[in-house]
Amino acid sequence: MASAAEQLAANMNFGALAKATELKKRIWFTLGALIIYRLGTYIPIPGIDTSIFASIYESQAQGGVLDIFNAFSGGALERMTIFALNIMPYISASIIMQLLTAVSPQIEALKKEGEAGRKKINQYTRYGTVVLAAVQAYGIAKGLEATVGQGGSAVIEPGLFFELSTVITLTGGTIFLMWLGEQITQRGVGNGISLIIFSGIVANLPIALAQAFSVGQTNALAIVMPIMAIAVIAFIVFVERAHRRIIVQYPKRQVGNKMFGGEASHLPMKLNVAGVIPPIFASSLLLMPLTAAGFSQGSGPEWLSWVTAHLGRGSPAYLMLFAGLIVFFAFFYTSIVFNPVDTADNLKKHGGFIPGIRPGKNTATYLEYVLTRLTVVGAAYLAFVCLLPEIISAQFSVVTFYFGGTSLLIVVSVTMDTVGQIHSHLLAHQYEGLIKKSKLKGRRG
Repeated sequence: MASAAEQLAANMNFGALAKATELKKRIWFTLGALIIYRLGTYIPIPGIDTSIFASIYESQAQGGVLDIFNAFSGGALERMTIFALNIMPYISASIIMQLLTAVSPQIEALKKEGEAGRKKINQYTRYGTVVLAAVQAYGIAKGLEATVGQGGSAVIEPGLFFELSTVITLTGGTIFLMWLGEQITQRGVGNGISLIIFSGIVANLPIALAQAFSVGQTNALAIVMPIMAIAVIAFIVFVERAHRRIIVQYPKRQVGNKMFGGEASHLPMKLNVAGVIPPIFASSLLLMPLTAAGFSQGSGPEWLSWVTAHLGRGSPAYLMLFAGLIVFFAFFYTSIVFNPVDTADNLKKHGGFIPGIRPGKNTATYLEYVLTRLTVVGAAYLAFVCLLPEIISAQFSVVTFYFGGTSLLIVVSVTMDTVGQIHSHLLAHQYEGLIKKSKLKGRRG
C-alpha cells in the first residue's frame, strides 16, 4: 500500500493545489507561525551579557544534555532567549499525564469520558506546563547568576529582580509556544508542537553541515556523514511505515429486512509504537552527569568525576547503557500508549473479533503477545538508529547531534505526518469539487 507521500507525489496536481483555498490558508498560517517562533529564538532575556554567556556555553555545555535541548530549541538555549525552554515543559507535562493515566483511576476515568474528559486532561496538562516551566526557569536564573567566565558574570545585575524577570520571561515564552502550537494544529497543517521542534532542528542543519565539512577536510567525515544520514533516513521511513495488520471480523446483523455488517477490517499495530520518546529519555539520563560535571568544573563530588570518566560519549559503557535504556523505555512507554485489555474490550463492545481467538481475555492475551514481539523489533530498531551515529561520531571525534538518530527520527516522522495531512486536505477539496459538480448536473437535469 502506497504511503501518503507516494500518493501525494503520484497525484500531485498544482492546478488543484492552487484552487484549494483553505489548504493554502492553512499552509501560509503555519509558515507565518513558525517564522514568529524563529524570530523569538533571537530575542535574549533581560539582564544577560550575551557575549560572555556564549563563550561560557561553548566551553562547558558542548556534548552534554544542554546540547540536546539546544538542538530542540533551535539554538535558543545557547543564545539564552525568551524561548530558551522551548516547548519541552509542555512535552514533559504531557508525558507525566500519560504516566498518571496508567496509575491513577481518576485520570483514567477522565480519559474514558470522551471529549469532555480529554479537555479536562488538557487543562491539567497546561497547569503542569506552567509549574514545570516556572521551576525550570528559576533553576536557569540561579544557574546564570552562578555562571562566571573569563569576561566576568553572565548576568549584568544579579538579584531578586533578575530572577523574577527571568522566571516570568521564560515561563511566558513556553506558554506562548504552547498556544502557538495549538493554533497551528487547529488552523494550520500538521501537529503544531511537533512542527515547532522540527523547525528548530532543521534551522540549525546548515550550521551542522558546515561544521561536518570543516572537520571533513582532515578526515573522511564529509563523505561518511551525508551517506549515513541518507541511509538512516531511508531506513527510518521504511520502519515507521511498517504495521502489523490484525484481521478483525464483524458479524452480520439483521435490521428489519436488511442485513448489516459481516465485513472484515483490520487493526493496525505500528512496529515502533513508542516513537522518539525512548531515545530522548535515554539521552537525557545519560548526559546529565556529563553536563553537571562540566558546570561544576571539577569541584563536584568524586563519584561524579568517576561516572563522567567512564560514561563519556562513544565509550563502550555509554553505548551499552544507552542501548539498554532505549529498550527499557520502548517497552515502558509502549505499555502506556497501547493497552491490550482496553482494545479487546472495545472490540467486544462493537461485536468485533479476531478469527480463531475468543473475544475478551483471550483477545487481550493475543494482542499483548503480538505487541511484545513488535516492541522487541521496534526497540532494536531504535537502538540501532541511535547508536550508529554515536559510534561514527566517536570514531571521528566530533559531536554531531543534528545528524543523530533522535533528530532524524523527529524530522522524518514530522515530515511524514505533515505530508499525510496535506494529502488529506487535497483529497477533501477534490471530493467537495466532485459533489458540487454532481449537484449542478442534477439541477440542470
